[in-house]
Amino acid sequence: MSIANFVWAAVSVALSLTVLTRGVVGIAGAEGCGTDPGTIQTDRPDVTNSSIVVPNGTLQVENGINLTGRRAARIVDGTNSRIRLGVADCVELLVDLPNYLHSLGGEGPTGFSDTAPAVKIQLPPLPGDIVLSATAGLGLPTGASRISGNGVNPYLQFPWSREIAGGWGLSGMLTQFWFSGQSNSDVLREATLVVQREIGPTADLFIEYVGDYPNHGGPTQSINSGGAYRFGGAQQIDFHLSFGLNKSAPAYIFGVGYSVRFDRIF
Repeated sequence: MSIANFVWAAVSVALSLTVLTRGVVGIAGAEGCGTDPGTIQTDRPDVTNSSIVVPNGTLQVENGINLTGRRAARIVDGTNSRIRLGVADCVELLVDLPNYLHSLGGEGPTGFSDTAPAVKIQLPPLPGDIVLSATAGLGLPTGASRISGNGVNPYLQFPWSREIAGGWGLSGMLTQFWFSGQSNSDVLREATLVVQREIGPTADLFIEYVGDYPNHGGPTQSINSGGAYRFGGAQQIDFHLSFGLNKSAPAYIFGVGYSVRFDRIF
């Protein structure tokens, strides 16, 4: 990472954390954040995270396992665990736990990914009833260097969503990652766009575009699709299937997941 990019990353994350922390005072007590008790809404199975934070006092655990085909290699990874905790109205703390990757054939990475804590705030609704959140996080160098590098990797993320009549919805996310210790691609911008359709009160299907744009080299683009089924109000099972649109993307990714939510833990 160049000195300029490192300074920009550090300043951006510091400012974002300051703004988000100060925003807690103004946002606390606001209406319309989170979901009703017992109604789970997760950041999976699509790449686009939910723009709605978990309610204050709610603990949510999201998990999954993937099978990825890339050239001659097949890689399985899990448990893709994300822990989300509502700590105030419109504010959640989250952490992505280390994920283990194992190559089943061919040349592929094996080992753990980094631990990545973050803070997420749901902002006041934008015109047009667009729900927007802001997330600032850090990938800590706890995993294998071949998978995540050797340094601290900050990121900024802005998921948004808008409901449309008839059970349809649009959502998307803009993310910028900074990768220290990688001279070729030390900045990565990711953009996603999702079209979602509710199937009754407890299920939904989606199709999603995912594009990764490094500051050096060509983009990685894919189409992701899948669905989720919620039962008991606080549990969810899901699946997704992704296909690469160019040679730099994985040929396919298939995954399944399970998530559970615990309300009013304090």
